[in-house]
Amino acid sequence: VQLQASGGGLVQPGGSLRLSCAASGSISGSKIMGWYRQAPGKQRELVASVNVVGSTNYADSAKGRFTISRDNVKNTMYLQMNSLKPEDTGVYYCNSISWGNEVVWGQGTQVTVSS
Repeated sequence: VQLQASGGGLVQPGGSLRLSCAASGSISGSKIMGWYRQAPGKQRELVASVNVVGSTNYADSAKGRFTISRDNVKNTMYLQMNSLKPEDTGVYYCNSISWGNEVVWGQGTQVTVSS
């Protein structure tokens, strides 16, 4: 399975963006899918994850503002980001961990929050 992230862009503080991560095949074999952010000069960090039955986990910085979801029919994962802040700026990567613990990464999409 290959992953293609999209939906990033430039947005003002307080704005919203919806990221998508489209898989080339079925994501039913992905026990966990997640969104990670890498800010300039920082390590990649987990933003949110969702497992195969829809249970979610969020970084403290994302709680109450971001919503992760997955559509196992469309083979796509989403990250709805509201009330964006400058510190949300970075390259957002999606990933998938299979039941066999194979990890696949998408290519990343840039999110810039600035006035």
